[in-house]
Amino acid sequence: MIDKIFSNLTRFSALLVLFIVAWIFTELYNQSLESIHAFGFDFITKDEWAPNLDKFGAYAAIFGSVASTFLAMLFAIPVAIGVAIFLSEIAHDKIKGFFGVSVELLAAIPSVIYGMWGLFYFVPIIRDIFGGMGIGLLSAGIVLAIMILPFMAAVTRDAMNTTPDILKESAYALGGTQWDVIKDVIIPYARAGIIGSIILALGRAIGETMAVTFVMGNVHHTPSSITDPTTSIPVTLANEFTEADSSLYFSSLFGLALTLLIMSFMVIAVAKFYFLRKERRGS
Repeated sequence: MIDKIFSNLTRFSALLVLFIVAWIFTELYNQSLESIHAFGFDFITKDEWAPNLDKFGAYAAIFGSVASTFLAMLFAIPVAIGVAIFLSEIAHDKIKGFFGVSVELLAAIPSVIYGMWGLFYFVPIIRDIFGGMGIGLLSAGIVLAIMILPFMAAVTRDAMNTTPDILKESAYALGGTQWDVIKDVIIPYARAGIIGSIILALGRAIGETMAVTFVMGNVHHTPSSITDPTTSIPVTLANEFTEADSSLYFSSLFGLALTLLIMSFMVIAVAKFYFLRKERRGS
């Protein structure tokens, strides 16, 4: 009897998750219908965003979301893996705990704090080095990278710590160096966890709002360089949702939200598909 109740409860929980996702998608789609009928496919291919003229194009926001996420992952992945390797294999036992807790504390800092720090302390550095205002795509990418780095490093470290000692000891017994053990034993064994941490950080970065709202600029224009100000979908929604004064404006913002949801699903689906294919080939 208890087993049957437990089975039904877990089945209900799984179906509830699917129902919530479908509900969110349906609501966003229904609210976006006016924008879809008015602009069609042009909504995601044009970058003109002029609420006073009832012209709404999401390309600049889509580009800003993808580009800032790409920069963040480009900066964060090698550093996070390096931190994880140091904490799991190189650091002395006396300092492992201190640095491990420090990484986890970085993950606990609210994203709005990263945004404020980026605006008042990091943007001036970018401005002095590259010129301009300092607010733009590069600043957003670096602040995002710093924000997602502790998540990726912590999960990767935990995955590497699951490597059985007998595998590492066998590699050392065969004459392998520490680098050989890390490269040929630990990283392949922890591959699933490493890819999982990257996917987790990717999902966090592409939908991040407050950390980039402070430093991106909220300019509806496709940047010509990585130091130019631009916008992203979350930044646009955060800054303009309360300013929507027409049904088309309101519907276009919901269209942005729907686009972000679809982008997130596509990114995670592609990453999962690629990972599963690699795992099947490896097996």
